[in-house]
Amino acid sequence: MTSQEFTSDEMMTVAAARSLRDGAACFVGIGLPSTAANLARRTHAPNLVLIYESGTLGAKPDRLPLSIGDGVLADTADSVISVPEIFNYWLQPGRIDIGFLGGAQVDRFGNINTTVIGGYYANPKVRLPGAGGAPEIAASCREVLIVMRMSSRSFVEKLDFVTSVGYGSGNGDRERLGLRGRGPVKIITDLGVLEPDPETSEFTLTRLNPGATVEQAREAAGWPLKVAADLPVQDAPTDTELTVLRELKATIDNGETK
Repeated sequence: MTSQEFTSDEMMTVAAARSLRDGAACFVGIGLPSTAANLARRTHAPNLVLIYESGTLGAKPDRLPLSIGDGVLADTADSVISVPEIFNYWLQPGRIDIGFLGGAQVDRFGNINTTVIGGYYANPKVRLPGAGGAPEIAASCREVLIVMRMSSRSFVEKLDFVTSVGYGSGNGDRERLGLRGRGPVKIITDLGVLEPDPETSEFTLTRLNPGATVEQAREAAGWPLKVAADLPVQDAPTDTELTVLRELKATIDNGETK
């Protein structure tokens, strides 16, 4: 435990880092996934293999990269390969253990929208960055972790567009669609952690963050959120986790390049 105060975003990042196993191969995106993965590598998972979409395998950056094209990733990688090889040899055949995803919207079955909001595809209210490699990550990684702040705008009853498939409309859809990976195993939020029901694949609140309440989580979900009967509160970040996390973030916030 820690004697320091911490934010809900710090708790979310620490929870994401704790979900990464030592020795696993992790497909990392820039932003919170990269922060969480690098935090894990500096704490409990020193042998975590970081794979970035730009083609760097086993990157060991001494600071948070600014983008997937940041030179620190190539400089510290075990190997640098082409982007097609990342997808064709590593991702699509199921050789990557864990993939990180976020999104603008997620539904009760872990399907994600990063394409459009409102209107229709050709004329939306908001056009988002789009799919990138997310559909392939969702389809082929052995497990997927979704990391998103929880609100009724982002946790919705019905997506405006399905960019990346979680469990479709429920149990059996991944198998029917021929998707290789297991699918999303956790949605890690600033209020707690959701996990899929083993029978229905509907995401259920299984852990609360310190200071959060069930009522807050239910208000932030756009569907009638189910709650586990046994609902533990996650351990707060340790002093070590907070210190390392803040040092990592300082490399971006202060513009350090080391």
